[in-house]
Amino acid sequence: MEILVTGGLGYIGSHVATLLIEAGMEVLIIDNLANTRIEVLDGIESITGKRPYFKEMDVCDSEGMAQLVAEHPNLKGVIHFAAHKSVNESIAQPIEYYENNLGGLNQLLKISTQQSIPFIFSSSCTVYGQAEKMPIREDDPLKKAISPYGNTKRIGEEIIQDCCKAFENFNAVLLRYFNPIGAHESAKIGEYPRGVPQNLVPFLTQTVIGKYSKLRVFGSDYPTKDGTCIRDYIHVMDLAQAHIASLNYLLNKQNSENCEVFNVGTGKGVSVLELIYLFEKATGEKVPYVLSNPREGDTIEAYADATKIKEKMGWQAKYSIEEALQSAWKWEVKLKG
Repeated sequence: MEILVTGGLGYIGSHVATLLIEAGMEVLIIDNLANTRIEVLDGIESITGKRPYFKEMDVCDSEGMAQLVAEHPNLKGVIHFAAHKSVNESIAQPIEYYENNLGGLNQLLKISTQQSIPFIFSSSCTVYGQAEKMPIREDDPLKKAISPYGNTKRIGEEIIQDCCKAFENFNAVLLRYFNPIGAHESAKIGEYPRGVPQNLVPFLTQTVIGKYSKLRVFGSDYPTKDGTCIRDYIHVMDLAQAHIASLNYLLNKQNSENCEVFNVGTGKGVSVLELIYLFEKATGEKVPYVLSNPREGDTIEAYADATKIKEKMGWQAKYSIEEALQSAWKWEVKLKG
């Protein structure tokens, strides 16, 4: 059984690929290395003892994708991560985001729908915009996207839902996950962005390690318990396991509908300042930070109601936020070494 993982050398994709290999599946990874490094492949091999098939390729390459599928007739599942993912960058470069995120998705769906290959989509809680109540449920109304990135996720979901209606043998799971943090316990793979990190935790760890002088906390007078944004931080290994559960859910035909949506989170809201405190408590390291102006595109508060995925797939988050932060710091120290 072969499983295609697009963006499989990225942060979440690499952790999912590792679990797939450990589960005995043949993993095909494609990645254009736009926001990751080829060394991640060595990390996956070091953990699993097996080097997965890898091809440096853009998912928008229609000819390359067609050739790949022709060469691998035993393809039984697609897990799609390959997309640009920065809220701020998407505001500055909307055309690039729509072309890449939706164009790549369409190329994959042409293949998956024709061959009825189960499809798992990497969506995001950004599709909810600023929800009116917490925790957020899957059936809560979707608000107008605050950023082009969030809009590509919402449109992507709609495209997949339309495909599931049009192709009765095509099945998909849309995973709306919240804020992944942490790294593999071995510290052999983790979040490894090119350039300045767009996510909070890698910027935090890089600041503590000395790459930056201070961590900027964007917004300090929001209507929250301490004035900073609140998020649902989930260990990347918990998130990766949710993808394995989703794949098995589709392969074993346990889904009740062609297209189903699931939140993936812990159900706990943690503010930025609380996260900094928890990091200091978990690692013994001091975080130098400064309060800054709010950032365009940021929501004030978002955390999940993850009841549905627990009831239907038996999945729930197992790791604590302290364990996630410890693993992130261990990975940062490893990178410096």
